[in-house]
Amino acid sequence: MQTFPIAPASFRALWLLLPVVLIPLLIAAVVVTKSLRGMRGARFDVSAQGLRLSGDFYGRTIPVSDLRGGAARRVDVGADSEFRPRWRTLGTGMPGYSAGWFRLRNGEKALLYLTDRKKAVYIPTRLDYSVLVSPDDPESFLSAIRSVAPGQ
Repeated sequence: MQTFPIAPASFRALWLLLPVVLIPLLIAAVVVTKSLRGMRGARFDVSAQGLRLSGDFYGRTIPVSDLRGGAARRVDVGADSEFRPRWRTLGTGMPGYSAGWFRLRNGEKALLYLTDRKKAVYIPTRLDYSVLVSPDDPESFLSAIRSVAPGQ
């Protein structure tokens, strides 16, 4: 019996494979890191200019003229709730954290920053979406929203 080893591969093939492996890993690392930061450090700033959501990829400022603060309220986001996120269209969905664009059970498009479903606050807007957040102090947050944007 005679044994013949394989001819050594060129390193050029490895260089082509390297970006195919590294780029998705880097993207995943950035997304996970940004999501974890958002999960622990998202903020909701209410001012005369509007509601500023910050923390991860989905942050934005919603002008006070587009907020319907008079219709904002605490909501139940339990299993039978019409406000329960149903489909994630572009967002982060991890145990204990939902952020980004979702469709709610009632069919409405919503921008979420949701960690504690018992502290959920629903803010309708004059835009084509609503906002669903879980601030640490929901009652004070609601008061602030209603004071800067009292309209329905």
